[in-house]
Amino acid sequence: MSDPLPFNPTFVSEEFTPEEEDILRRYFTNISGPVFALVNLPEVVKGALFARYSRSHKSLRRLFLDEFVGDLDISGDITIDATVGLERAEQLYKKVFVEYGDDSVAQLGGVHLACEQVSNLLSKVIEWGRLMAYLEQSTRYLDYAERNAGRYRYYRPPEVMESPLATLYVSEMDKLFGSYAALLPQMIDFFRTEFPKAEGDSDFAYRQAVTAKAYDTLRGMLPAATQTNVGIYGNGQTFEYLMLRMRAHPLAEARSYGEVMLAELRKVIPSFLKRVDVEDRGVAWTEYLADTREGMETLAEHFFGEAPPPSLIEPEPIEVQLIDFDPEAERKFLVAALFSYTHASEEEIGQEVDAMGAEDRLAVARTYAGLRRNRRHRPGRALELPSYRFEVLCDYGAFRDLQRHRMLTMEWQRLNCSHGYVMPEYLEAAGQAEAFHRAMERSAEVSESIAHLYPDAASYAVAFAYRVRFNMQMNAREAMHLTELRSMASGHASYRYAAQEMHRQIAEKAGHVVIAEMMQFVGKEHDRFLERLASENQAERRRNQQ
Repeated sequence: MSDPLPFNPTFVSEEFTPEEEDILRRYFTNISGPVFALVNLPEVVKGALFARYSRSHKSLRRLFLDEFVGDLDISGDITIDATVGLERAEQLYKKVFVEYGDDSVAQLGGVHLACEQVSNLLSKVIEWGRLMAYLEQSTRYLDYAERNAGRYRYYRPPEVMESPLATLYVSEMDKLFGSYAALLPQMIDFFRTEFPKAEGDSDFAYRQAVTAKAYDTLRGMLPAATQTNVGIYGNGQTFEYLMLRMRAHPLAEARSYGEVMLAELRKVIPSFLKRVDVEDRGVAWTEYLADTREGMETLAEHFFGEAPPPSLIEPEPIEVQLIDFDPEAERKFLVAALFSYTHASEEEIGQEVDAMGAEDRLAVARTYAGLRRNRRHRPGRALELPSYRFEVLCDYGAFRDLQRHRMLTMEWQRLNCSHGYVMPEYLEAAGQAEAFHRAMERSAEVSESIAHLYPDAASYAVAFAYRVRFNMQMNAREAMHLTELRSMASGHASYRYAAQEMHRQIAEKAGHVVIAEMMQFVGKEHDRFLERLASENQAERRRNQQ
């Protein structure tokens, strides 16, 4: 262990009795420094403690000792979360929240929540919020031919299962998964022949890369009903917003699953979710969201009609269009980049930037970017001034990956079969195109049958290979993150192309050459290869070094 940092005399070190120190060590990462973390406390207690702390002259540790520890059982195992009086904490929270109306208090208690067996449609509903952290199962690493309790892993919507369409739905979904299962070993054999193991590739890494390639190729056959597990971390306020959105959602699965989530969350942070089912608070909010959505759906149908019928054509795999950008974006960026390093006004800096030649402008941008050794070295917030809006039409599988970028604004249309589907090139080469086409026809037929009775539930039957339209509004800093991350060689070919095309249009269509040059880690790979092989070999080397 390294020596501790020398004490900074500008900080005042508190003094505690030996008995108090013994208590504090169980709940704080240190008992003398000015920075520490709280551990082994229920989330509602952390929130209540911080709420009280914001209106007290005492330090947090002294406040804890004076006002909370009396309800603490310190005789238990210190490795287990201590149990502070929940009722007292909730009363304190209620007093602060009701009397002061401090919504931000609900941002101070967090929860890790596991959500299992949700459909891919629901996973996108859950992952819509910006200020939460998500981890979702990847189709790249899971064999969906495996069954759970004897059944293929897809969601069976109760409204469909209680209708005359139940037999059709289960039969055709089973056939989709059956086609996937039948093609999987054949595609693994095909890729072993197509990409022979090279000297230096470990057996394990090569098997992993080949299998991932087969999963990637066949994921288009999986329907949106395919189940996944999602891990979430969020604070009380973000969970409250999520519960309200799910209660107002048109998808019955979202509404029912939201109630299950709410019940579990209330075991951990009950105070932060009190308003969800209060008539004039959460209920009114939910009704507002639902009424607004229904009104817009009615109005849109009036102007544009119903969704077009399914299309079994094979269009261009991905269409990316830069539909809006700021012509003055580069000038604004350069002014913002220089601003914090001068004492001049923005107007004065702008005049200097206007007088610059191309080389001087590039010099500012290159200096601001600095020596980036990898894509994680990202320049500062001056890049948040330029903005871009893209419209994308791509397969639902690629959308699932691009949708995970929450620091941008994304809106997507209801998933259906009207935009055609994307045929993976390797299936054609492997002689399996006909089986894929049959699966797409099956998906479209089932979805169309359900749509007449349950328009929202019809999306469950749509295969990942079908395209969905969405738009993405982002600033240049997020564009740098997205294009560099999603164009990496280890990524799926579909979203890799989308990221590369976004970068090209920023440079060529918007003419923002200076900004595009800063995105130096955008991948250029277009060749056929095993995307995961390099990273699997690297991971294998790290394991061997341990």
